[in-house]
Amino acid sequence: MVSLDTLTRLRRAQRSAATPRPLPLPEGMTTPMGCDAVAAPARIGPLVLPRLPRVGCVYADRTHWWWLVPADSDYALEWPEPARYTTGALVSDGSTAPGLILRPDGTIPYTPPIPLYLALCRVTGTTPAWSRPLSA
Repeated sequence: MVSLDTLTRLRRAQRSAATPRPLPLPEGMTTPMGCDAVAAPARIGPLVLPRLPRVGCVYADRTHWWWLVPADSDYALEWPEPARYTTGALVSDGSTAPGLILRPDGTIPYTPPIPLYLALCRVTGTTPAWSRPLSA
């Protein structure tokens, strides 16, 4: 028999697992420009990496890879599908935090957003927003 206490504990656990949480910064790293993240399906992560001139912190789990970028890196950019931009580098997928798979030298965790955007466009076959024809 399930008691009310058990149901309450289960509901709280369910809520806390779905609560967005920020990706943890490695010790000694700072985010002077704030921090957001760009997520992409894990299958395209390895295709994006060699196209980047500099890579910051990259996190991964079975389904997604996340790159840390400076806050507001989505300004005037339409990140290509299936990439997803997350303000505050918040992750709510799954019950465990993704693991850090790449860490840059130094104290700044950012991947430059424009090269990341262009690499994601290239890998997904998307024309960058500024290259698309204008419609009147």
